[in-house]
Amino acid sequence: MDKRNALRAGAVSAAATLMMLLSSPAFALTRDDGDDPGNGLSVAQTLGLYVAIPVVSFLVITGLVLLGTRNSSKGKTTR
Repeated sequence: MDKRNALRAGAVSAAATLMMLLSSPAFALTRDDGDDPGNGLSVAQTLGLYVAIPVVSFLVITGLVLLGTRNSSKGKTTR
């Protein structure tokens, strides 16, 4: 039973590795019809898109949640 499971796991691992190798970026060098990649992002645009916007949105959501919890707990007493 253990040998069969090990063989099955090996076959699945080999198939997954083969699929990863076949879909490697080396095959992406040729352009498809209608492929128009456009201009790349600058460093400032990249940092703004992937760092600043998520941080600001996290802070806004956190602030809204804190405001909501502060207003709902003003009239209640805890014991």
